[in-house]
This record gives sequence, structure tokens and C-alpha cells, in this order.
Amino acid sequence: MAIERTLGMIKPDAVSRGLIGKIVGRYEEEGFTILGMRVLRLSKRQAEAFYAVHSERPFYGSLTDMMSSGPIVALALEREDAIAGLRAVMGATNPEEAAEGTIRAMHALDIERNSVHGSDAPETAAVELRFFFRESEFI
Repeated sequence: MAIERTLGMIKPDAVSRGLIGKIVGRYEEEGFTILGMRVLRLSKRQAEAFYAVHSERPFYGSLTDMMSSGPIVALALEREDAIAGLRAVMGATNPEEAAEGTIRAMHALDIERNSVHGSDAPETAAVELRFFFRESEFI
């Protein structure tokens, strides 16, 4: 296994419920190093750009509305096998299918307001990390 970087995001539904500390703490417990962290509010246009890959999907409008509804926390994370590791910690996108003990099983409200996002592949991680961070910002 190789050291990888990935993007983790705490979505507005989790931020509004005061879950930043719990989720960041869980990432650290799981061996992730936080290279960068930013709290910001995406505009509708920024949310649309970030989720452009889903622009033809029926949920695109409601997803981008939700993602621009309040602050998010973007995290640049690093560890061995970071992409698969983060996805395992997050759990299935649909919280009803998420394994017990995963972030989504514990905190998601529904399939859209599922508390967290994580990159799904090395190529996606590279693009998503550049969306929020410059390489020079990583500690």
C-alpha cells in the first residue's frame, strides 16, 4: 500500500449539527494526517462546478442546493491507502446501507444529507484537492 492523499468534506448538514469535531477526530483515530483544512461556504455555482460529473443526474439540482446551503469543511487527508480507507470509514452513500459504526451510519440524515464526502479514485482526489487547496498550503 502506498501513501495517498484524498479530499474529505464535511457537508452542511453535519456542520450545522456541530459534528465537525467528532468527524475530524474520527479521521485522526483512523490514522489520517490532516494536511489542510478550510471552512467555507460554496456558492451555487461552485457547488455545480464541484459536482459537474453528476450534472445529468436527476439529483444534481437538489445536491448543489444542499451543498451551497451552509458552511462545509474541506480536508486534505493523507495516509496509506487513504482513498479506500476514507470511503470505508464514511460508509455507503445511502446511510441505510452503511455498515454499523461508519460515519454515515451514525450521522447521516438521508442519502443526500449524508454528512460527508470523500474522493473515489486517485484521479478524482487530485482534481478535488485542487478545487480547495494549493499544494503550497499543505503542511
